Amino acid sequence: MNLLIFTGKDLGIPDVCEALQRLGCAYKCVVSDLLTDRVNPEFDRLFEREFDGGHYDAVFTFNFSPVLSHNCNKRNVPYIAVVYDSPLIQLYSCALIHPCNHIFLFDKALYQEFKQGQIPTVHYAPLAVGVERIARQLESLDQPAEKGEKETIRQAYTCDVSFLGSMYNEKNNFFDRMEKLPSYAKGYLDAVMAAQMQVSGQWFVESLLTPEIIEAMQESMEPTRIKPNSDGLETVSWIFANVFLARKIAARERQELLDAVSQYFDTWLYTPNPTPSLSRVKNRGPVDYYRYMPYVFACSRINLNITLRSIRSAIPLRGMDIMGAGGFLLSNYQAEFFDWFVPGEDMAVFYSKEDLLRKCDYYLKHEKERQQIAANGYGKIKEKHSFTVRLKEIFEVVFG
Repeated sequence: MNLLIFTGKDLGIPDVCEALQRLGCAYKCVVSDLLTDRVNPEFDRLFEREFDGGHYDAVFTFNFSPVLSHNCNKRNVPYIAVVYDSPLIQLYSCALIHPCNHIFLFDKALYQEFKQGQIPTVHYAPLAVGVERIARQLESLDQPAEKGEKETIRQAYTCDVSFLGSMYNEKNNFFDRMEKLPSYAKGYLDAVMAAQMQVSGQWFVESLLTPEIIEAMQESMEPTRIKPNSDGLETVSWIFANVFLARKIAARERQELLDAVSQYFDTWLYTPNPTPSLSRVKNRGPVDYYRYMPYVFACSRINLNITLRSIRSAIPLRGMDIMGAGGFLLSNYQAEFFDWFVPGEDMAVFYSKEDLLRKCDYYLKHEKERQQIAANGYGKIKEKHSFTVRLKEIFEVVFG
């Protein structure tokens, strides 16, 4: 099999290439920053040069690219798109229904939504981990963290509790753009978000956005109103709920939970922006996904996962990568953990702020149990969720 791979700055491409080699498949990678476009003649020319100049059995990307789908459909070549982002607005492009598409969604609730809509081009596949690459990297844990220093990598990254991810506190973030929001609308949205923060396993924010509230949100952004794409099926309410409000909820949840944890435990945060309101949290800035992230997950005694609410039921990439590095995972409730893992045996789940604090305290005091749970989770990732395993499953679906 010979695959043509298109990529921008996607996570996981080196792991895909390594797995393809292991499976005996040939491939070529082409880098383009035009993949998120709906239509682009420049990309069409690039695709023509690359595809027509070779003999490829399929085209592959992470996430779904409408402009790439158009080109694959024109040539009747299978297009494999493995989605790891949510929300992904490109999924609501009319290009989704091209018969060439084989789109693998990591969120089962979203997959079921599309299947109920009679969309035949979507499939379900949980995310995969580059376990072989990570294992090789972690062999260096006891080497010096910096040349000439005595502190090892393990010592440099060891802490009680850590969280790696965005705090969604960047300047001019989506929610804060609505600076002219009237007080009644702001109060209503605050109440909706507060209610959603109390409920796990069900996303109801969009259903509570009334026409009056949506219009108030639109007017607060004048002269730039939110408009769906001309070739898209997404609605204004979907955009406000899944892009604006989901991120604001995540910002509040992560702020609240990390603040609570840091009152009792040594808590480190790996995130791009300063967090002055979290005075007890050690903000260590961002870390590179390939070079340093496995060290964070392997060395933190407890790794938190606080999922962005637009991910309905799925295990986010962070959760899979933590277990794939042999780290102990303590996550908020996501239904699909129960499909693939046994909470309390392979990882742990918290259901409230109070439960989070109790479980941090318990697992920090029961080291052997914590280490055994981490080992169990790693074993299941290695057995069922490596890129080699996942690509074999995907090829069986696509090629029969």
